[in-house]
Formats: sequence, structure tokens, C-alpha cells
Amino acid sequence: MSARSSRDSDYIPKHSKEICLKILEDLEKARRPVLEATKCSLDNAFYNPKLGYLTPGEKTVKTELNVSSVQKMARSIFLLEILLRNIETGGVNTKRELYYIAKGECKGNPKLKPLDFSDQDESDSIIDFICEMLEVYREEMNCFANDRGGQTYSQNLIVTEDLPDGTQATIDLSTLGTSFFQPKNRPQSFKVKPKKGKIDFALVIESEGTANTLVMNGFTKRHNVILMGAGGVPSNGVRSWCKTLQDQLEIPIYFYGDLDAYTVQNIYRTLKAGSAASLIRNADYSAPEVKFLGVLPEDVKKYDLHAYDVKENDASDARSLKKAQDVLKNDPFFKDKKNKGVVDILNWLIKNKQRCEQQSIFSVAPRDPTMPEKIILDKIKRGSYV
Repeated sequence: MSARSSRDSDYIPKHSKEICLKILEDLEKARRPVLEATKCSLDNAFYNPKLGYLTPGEKTVKTELNVSSVQKMARSIFLLEILLRNIETGGVNTKRELYYIAKGECKGNPKLKPLDFSDQDESDSIIDFICEMLEVYREEMNCFANDRGGQTYSQNLIVTEDLPDGTQATIDLSTLGTSFFQPKNRPQSFKVKPKKGKIDFALVIESEGTANTLVMNGFTKRHNVILMGAGGVPSNGVRSWCKTLQDQLEIPIYFYGDLDAYTVQNIYRTLKAGSAASLIRNADYSAPEVKFLGVLPEDVKKYDLHAYDVKENDASDARSLKKAQDVLKNDPFFKDKKNKGVVDILNWLIKNKQRCEQQSIFSVAPRDPTMPEKIILDKIKRGSYV
């Protein structure tokens, strides 16, 4: 994970102690303590085309002790103690588990009752604030979102995982049949290599079901590729896994999903350049080299794909179109001229108010189950991607 992997192991406990001692000092001197964190939002996001992902600016979020902020500050120290305990003992928990651990301690100790959480969103936001305050990844705090990397298929990929006890596990994906390999979201724990020769490319499919169908129809048997089902908006696990494949294999990576505004601005952008909400982790949780293979606007006519009108009176479609207009004006990724190709797609969607599902390629030649892969391979060969 870039420079973070070489950081001193005592960085988090040491920095946390300094923050807590400063709070105590301020209280003893009748000053109001302040907690300061990196602001992870679009108005503090910058896009450098040479890096290829969104990075944070200098804006911060400051929480000063007062009547309205006392609960947030107390909860931050409370959850920080639980997280530090995990680091000390080597324990690992999901965000869901940490929510129930915190609730249990609050229920068991009357003095902690004012800190109790009414739902998981409240504890999740505090965990995120702690990470942004320390400028560390949640995974460095031994906290996971219980997500996994994309469902991955290949006949020519060997994965070696560094396990917490210092041992290694080796997985040969060619032995899994039609089952998939699905890594956890620790990119630094995996090493990948071809079983033999070189892999031609990796294909990330928005829908896990579509990826599985392509595998069942023999895609990975006939071609020396990696096929991955992302499962919608990519989790940290999917993003870090794509980053691992990109950096270690140095092969082309293509994304194939729906032709609609949501896919372009939420799914593809997050996979390629990260998100504003995770500015401090985008360096290791984005794959800047991934290309948008489709569905492209020109594919609709070329392959006679089934497209349909977007209904502006539908709340979901209306929000998607409005957001598309907003990101074109305000999102630094879409404002950069390097990404003109995906900007053109969004402008086409806004103008034509149509959408086309990724599964439409299955209707091109219903009696030929290999037609979808023929279309995908044809597009890659012709350079029909952005």
C-alpha cells in the first residue's frame, strides 16, 4: 500500500496518544479541545491526470468541544480505545461487529449510556472520522466493512496470500472449476502471477450474474483472461483487487457495464479514480488504467442492442440525470480533459435520455451463446473503448 506499508507499526498508537494527551491538557487549562480531520468530500477533491485518482486538498473538518459536539468527541475517544485495543491484541472486527461491541459496552456500563448508538450509521461515521483524523485506512485499524473483492475467474492465475500468522496460502484459480475466487480487501496481502505465459487482459463486469454466465458459457476456457464480477458500485475489496491486478500483472483492464448515468458516474468513476468519500485511500483503492469498454453509445446502433427511454418523471431516473449534470460541472474527474471520453457518454445520455443494459448483448444472437464474448473481443480488437 505505497508508503503506508513502510510506516512504523507504532504510528497509530503513538499519534492517538498524542491527540488524547492534547485533549486532557486543553481541559486542564480550561481550553476547548479541538479534533481535526481531513475533509473527505467533493469540494476538497482534486484530480491529477498523472496520478489518475482523486486526492485530498488542504481543507479540514474541525470539531470543537461544545454542547452540540460533546457526544461526537466522546464517542470518538470511546471507539478509538476499542480500535486501539484490537491493534494491541491483533484482533480484527467488521464495522458491524464494532457497532455491537460498542453498544454492548454502553448497555453494560451506565456511565457510558450517553454514548450509546441508535443505529450503525452513527458508529460508522465515527470510525470514518477517526481514520480521517489519523489519516489512516480503516483496514490499518483492523476494521473491515465485511466486503470482498470481485468474484474472479481465470484458467491462468496463481494467487499467493500472506496470512496474519506469517504463513502463506497459494490458490490456483484453474482448479476451481466454475467456482470463483473472492479475495478480502487487503491489497497488500496478495501477490498474483500467471500460471504460464502472460494473461491477455482482465475484464471487470458490473453484474456478478453476467460474469458468471460468461464463465458458464466457456469464456475463460477459450481465452487466456481474467474475468471479474464487480457487483455494482465497487467495494474497497473490488477496488483494491483491481489495483493489485493492474500493478502486478501490467495487463489491460476493461470495465463492461450498463450504458446509463449511474454506471458511468458512480461505478466506473469509483473503480478508476476512487471517490470523494475515500480521498485518503484512493492511492491504493483505485485502478487508473481501467478502460470503459461499454456499453458505449455507438454499440447500440452497431450491434442493434435493445435500448429504452429514461423516464424523467421517474424519481430515480430524474436524480441520475440531475447528478450527471452536476458532476460535469463540479467533479474534478469529469472536468479534466483526459476524461473527455466518459464526459461525451454522459452528455449523450443527458441529451438522448436513453439507457441500455449490459445484458442486451445476450439478445444479439440468442441461438449463439458465444456471441457476447465475440462482441467483447471485437470491441477490444478495434479499440472501441474510452
